[in-house]
This record gives sequence, C-alpha cells and structure tokens, in this order.
Amino acid sequence: MRDEKGFTLLEVLIALAIISGLLITLISTVNYQLGIVERQETVTVATLLAKSALTELEKKPESKKGKFESPYEAYTYETAVKDSPYPGVNEITVIVTAGKEEVKLNQYVYN
Repeated sequence: MRDEKGFTLLEVLIALAIISGLLITLISTVNYQLGIVERQETVTVATLLAKSALTELEKKPESKKGKFESPYEAYTYETAVKDSPYPGVNEITVIVTAGKEEVKLNQYVYN
C-alpha cells in the first residue's frame, strides 16, 4: 500500500477549472461595473456643463451650437431660446451631448 501525500492531476485540473470559472465571472462583473461608472461620470459632467450654460444664458439668451473648452472638448452643446406660452417669459433649452449620452435641461426666464 502506498502512502503518498499530494494531489492527483485530476484534482489539480478540477481546482483550476473552478478557479478559472470564478475569475471569468469576477472579471466580467468588474468590467460591467466600470462601464456603468464611466456612463454615470459622463452624464454627471454633461449635467454640470448644461447647468453652467443655463446660468450664462439667463444673462444673455441666444440660440447657438458649439463645443466646450478643454478639458471638456468631447462635449458639444446646443441652446435654443423660444417664447413660452406665458407672456413675458422665454423658454431656454440646453442640450449637451457626449458620445451616445445626451442631457437636456429647460428653464423659463423673464424677458
């Protein structure tokens, strides 16, 4: 009777298969979560840029298109000023786009 201690090749292969499956699941989950974080960062920055543009448009309302300055050159904007259904009030719309993400903000201001 042999009294050898250690693992057989089959046991090692099964352990490696289990660990490989766990690592693949972990890596794909982390990759998915990083994609969500990147999207949320883009939406947050676009929202802040749109709010900033709205603040500027309150002082001098005008319709225009363009890009933001560095470091936000990946973000484009479009502003529109139109009459609202209320007398003496304009509706300002700002749309900020970055890739597939788009943020649209509206605000009413007095003429």
